[in-house]
Amino acid sequence: MALQSLALQHTFDTQDGKMTLVHNSESATSFSLPPMDIIFGKTPAMQAVRNKIERVAETDVPVLIQGESGTGKELCVQLLHALSQRSRGGLVKVSCPAIPHSLLETELFGYEKGAFTGAMNTKLGRVEQAHNGTLFLDEVGSLDLNVQSKLLQVLQDGTFVRVGGHESRSIATRLVSAANGDLRTQVENGTFRLDFLFRINAVTINLPPLRQRIADLPILIDYFIEHYSKVFRHTPELLSKSAMRLMQSYHWPGNIRQLENLIRSYVLIGSEDALVAELIPEQGGRNGVTAEIDLSEPVSLKDITRKATHDLERQIILKVLQANSWNRQKTARWLQISYRSLLYKLSEAGMPEVPPRPLRNPGVKKNDATLETVQAASSSRTRVY
Repeated sequence: MALQSLALQHTFDTQDGKMTLVHNSESATSFSLPPMDIIFGKTPAMQAVRNKIERVAETDVPVLIQGESGTGKELCVQLLHALSQRSRGGLVKVSCPAIPHSLLETELFGYEKGAFTGAMNTKLGRVEQAHNGTLFLDEVGSLDLNVQSKLLQVLQDGTFVRVGGHESRSIATRLVSAANGDLRTQVENGTFRLDFLFRINAVTINLPPLRQRIADLPILIDYFIEHYSKVFRHTPELLSKSAMRLMQSYHWPGNIRQLENLIRSYVLIGSEDALVAELIPEQGGRNGVTAEIDLSEPVSLKDITRKATHDLERQIILKVLQANSWNRQKTARWLQISYRSLLYKLSEAGMPEVPPRPLRNPGVKKNDATLETVQAASSSRTRVY
């Protein structure tokens, strides 16, 4: 989804003295981005994210996007760039942990010819490549303190010096950073500069995990099924209600990226058995149930214990259902509870009441040409999230 040469036309709508960015809803589609309604869904937390992006897109203030892995941070960066006044410039990504510390400075700031052994020519760094565009620092928390110090100068006065050079160069770029963890904790640990943190987070956008926006799950599932049905030229059956309930009760540690991979496999393989098998073994983790505790406010031990008990009960029922081929009457006998109690517990936990059904109509016969098409699409597809 390269956004190297965008030409968006912006209009503005003024309401109650506030200027809000308005763009053509087809713009994102033309740049291989999902529609806005798919990206942001309908949950209040994501609507707040959308509002922030629209408000800061036209400015040059540094933006810090925080969220768990797979929540769509890079997608938000692409939107910020596409909706900005720098959309005609380049969106230059730096995957900070992927570049060795010894090479990071030269990758960012470039070097002059003869700066070191092997420097046969002058090389432009990522910072210089992002001139009049957007510089994206992915996983910014992995930057060492020395590089943070040099980037701080770029943010303060827009100047830098290539490695091995003496001439100060000016740069005009918009910095957007992304972080999976809490940078303030790194500041306390001494691995992140406080002044650098203040510079990169003039505006902070926090992306909620998928488990906190389950209401958006149906539209995301529909979108991914439609998307990969076109990619693989194969349309699976609709997911059963029991499978949907299972997905809605799942924790989604990999967030939207995990959901996308799961639906991609479902469209390609066409069986709910494989889909459900991906979800059930991970319930509760390998070390038993771990209750998610929010320590930002006082907690109720009674409520946490009740939730942990329900989670453990759910795991046991799922495992016994699997062991008994999803026979509910046999499962009830194994658990030494009544059949009615089992049905109640299944309903209360939002678990599937019937075994997942495999695809009844696998579609057209896969000839050699179809297999080649599927393999090509699988290897060269564009990741949505």
